[in-house]
Amino acid sequence: MDKKTIESHVPMEEYKKIVKLLGREPNLVELGIFSAMWSEHCSYKSSRAHLSKFPTKAPWVVQGPGENAGIIMIDEEKEICAAFKVESHNHPSFIEPFNGAATGVGGILRDVFTMGARPIACMNSLRFGELDDPKMKYIVKGVVSGISHYGNCVGVPTVGGEVYFDSCYQTNPLVNAFALGLVEKNKIFYAKAAGVGNPVIYVGSKTGRDGIHGATMASEEFSSEEEVEKKVNVQVGDPFVEKLLIEACLEAMETDGIVAIQDMGAAGLTSSSVEMASRGNVGIKLELDKVPTREEGMTPYEIMLSESQERMLVVCEKGKEDKIMNVFKKWGLDACIIGEIIEEPVIKLLWHGDKVAELPIDILTEESPVYYRPFKMPSYIKENMKYDPEIIKEPEDYNEITKKLLSSPTIASKRWIYQQYDHMVQINTTVYPGSDASVLRVKGTEKGIAISSDCNSRYCYLNPYEGGKIAVAEAARNVACSGATPRAITDCLNFGSPEDPEIMWQFVKCTDGMADACKILETPVVSGNVSFYNETVVGNKKRAIYPTPTVVCVGVLENINNRMTKDFKNEGDIIILLGENTGNISGSEYQKLIEGKIKGPGRTIDLTFEKNLQKSLVEAISKGFIKSAHDISEGGLAVTLFESAFGNKIGFEVNLEDDIRTDFLLFGEEQSRIIITVSPEYVDEALEFFKKKTIPAKVIGKTGGQNGRILHKNKEIIDIPITEAQTVYEQSLEEKL
Repeated sequence: MDKKTIESHVPMEEYKKIVKLLGREPNLVELGIFSAMWSEHCSYKSSRAHLSKFPTKAPWVVQGPGENAGIIMIDEEKEICAAFKVESHNHPSFIEPFNGAATGVGGILRDVFTMGARPIACMNSLRFGELDDPKMKYIVKGVVSGISHYGNCVGVPTVGGEVYFDSCYQTNPLVNAFALGLVEKNKIFYAKAAGVGNPVIYVGSKTGRDGIHGATMASEEFSSEEEVEKKVNVQVGDPFVEKLLIEACLEAMETDGIVAIQDMGAAGLTSSSVEMASRGNVGIKLELDKVPTREEGMTPYEIMLSESQERMLVVCEKGKEDKIMNVFKKWGLDACIIGEIIEEPVIKLLWHGDKVAELPIDILTEESPVYYRPFKMPSYIKENMKYDPEIIKEPEDYNEITKKLLSSPTIASKRWIYQQYDHMVQINTTVYPGSDASVLRVKGTEKGIAISSDCNSRYCYLNPYEGGKIAVAEAARNVACSGATPRAITDCLNFGSPEDPEIMWQFVKCTDGMADACKILETPVVSGNVSFYNETVVGNKKRAIYPTPTVVCVGVLENINNRMTKDFKNEGDIIILLGENTGNISGSEYQKLIEGKIKGPGRTIDLTFEKNLQKSLVEAISKGFIKSAHDISEGGLAVTLFESAFGNKIGFEVNLEDDIRTDFLLFGEEQSRIIITVSPEYVDEALEFFKKKTIPAKVIGKTGGQNGRILHKNKEIIDIPITEAQTVYEQSLEEKL
């Protein structure tokens, strides 16, 4: 095989290892299988050594990492569990926004219902470049359209998410898709093949040439000039087929004939067959000429590497294959036997009776490379330590600054986006998009599930360790603001090239911080995804994204009737600040607005205090004296107050006494702060409660009127009509698009 062909699949040093392990040279089909299974996307070869530091166990964890989705217990009495996961579809969404985003939704849904869970919710975490670029507007609209099209058609609500805008994502937007489903504990299915002689059944859509080398494309950087020619690597999805596949799979799972089931996701038939065999310590034989195809002349190489959507691989108990296949055929889906489980731990591929590939399973999985990449602190970290925020001139017009922050794409209402999503289908959603966390009822119980997606990548860029901690803490804090106890997280770790020691340093430090936060906050990592090579060659330079470890936290609300939202509820309620103001503007939206970039040491977080804050807040909400709760994040205290006012159009007046420069006080983004409101008759009870919990709590104002007024030491700083501020907040993103 010539050098060019080899290097288009795997690095030459890996090819030499393959030859040594096999004792021979692989053929083209086998090389294609190695290129997929040893890709960064499938093998985690640069991250595996660092992911082991994550806590993965807790009494409520039913299934941790290693399966298609993680699972936690929601209701112990009725043994109802939630299966969930988040994954990336970044490069495909840049190349072909609509289909890239749509198939991201389809793929994550299959990861969930593969476990036997009925999907009840989707979320997404999106990162885009600046909107003064016409192409970025096209990408935003395409991604949102793809998400809404797939989710709305398949009948699973998109209940929330997050959207950030920064120039680092200009040529590498991020599309991270999350799904959650419910399953009874005794009905969970696993992707662990077993039973020599058991048939292997292909179900779902026919195989085409779309998505070939999708997994390897997700594991490499590319130049903007390569975009068009990479379109062939982007899959095309059909949500109506997915809906049929969901119903067919869940019905087939009731027959007791399924031994194992796996989604054909990244690397398609290759990964699904190899991973199922590997988990079961068995082998698998496939007759590729029996695979249903929708294009003529497809080769074994193309069939094994295609990532066509809406396909599953099922290991069936021998003798029950007709029963299983009849279910799928009833739903109008292809279903045919394409192979069987064998004792020898190899994957054996036949084409019209001739063997075209045979590879040991453990070489594809256990022997995949593990790289301990070198890492070093980036030079910009030391430079940022010299930053003096006092060089910023204090604004003359705080009303104008506040409105500019409210209109910033990162802060402004994402209503234009989420109004395109059906968030009410299945009628489980009780707290809609736009609050700190989305809340879903668990039918037949008093329980609720709260979900929040979070990551401020600016914090992670300036201080990766603290930024990683904050990503976990903020996701958990938002869940706590809904009244739920944070239980577990799933993560999508988006970074540049691991071959760059400075990028690898960001990864190591971010994951160190995340691990520490998960341990202290008792939110184990139960599933996730690593997405490297999120950088693009522009001219002669590489442009990498900020380190973006997206965290989705799932929490349990003991009584759905105790759910909390951010909106002020009544005029005359008392506004209380939990936590302390310090005036840290490093990495803030205010700093970006004033200086055009972010600088400084970032921010820190006290995880022990954060744990106490969240636990105390959840307890206080359950006692019934809190009427609203809103985490202080992007835009700081001033923006948080206005956001709380918009829902019911209730104004406020706040007087702050802190000895902190006014703009830093109002717009600083320090952590572990929450705004709550209580009725006047409960003020003393609330203050006494938090005092006993050693949580700083002070009255800063009250709700009422038609304006948002903020004073600093009795001097009026901001006075804006709520309707005016809300118009700016709700219309700016749509206007920019």
